[in-house]
Amino acid sequence: MMIEKIVLDYLKGTLTVPVWMEIPEGETLPDKYVLMEKTGSRSRDHIRSCTLALQSHAKRMADAASLNEEVKQAMDDLISLNEICRSQLNSDYNFTDRSKRIYRYQAVYDVTHY
Repeated sequence: MMIEKIVLDYLKGTLTVPVWMEIPEGETLPDKYVLMEKTGSRSRDHIRSCTLALQSHAKRMADAASLNEEVKQAMDDLISLNEICRSQLNSDYNFTDRSKRIYRYQAVYDVTHY
């Protein structure tokens, strides 16, 4: 199974907000949601790893920051899945688009998986 599907399903079952890889067409955006994107992958000696970027969106910056903390906790607990060997925070930061007043934080994770 694709790592994106594994992590997406896990986050959908763990977080209390919608989690998508892209905003569904015609979707009315909720006050808070998470977008996930795989930004890279590698394989060495049959051990696979990838980098995932998780954007926490909210109507207020404080809510985006709070949601980012929830996402990080969920990602830290990702190791509980059998397919996951490691889930490590690479970096997280304010990723607000100030020109559009879109409040978001981004957490970048390195995930090693089977």
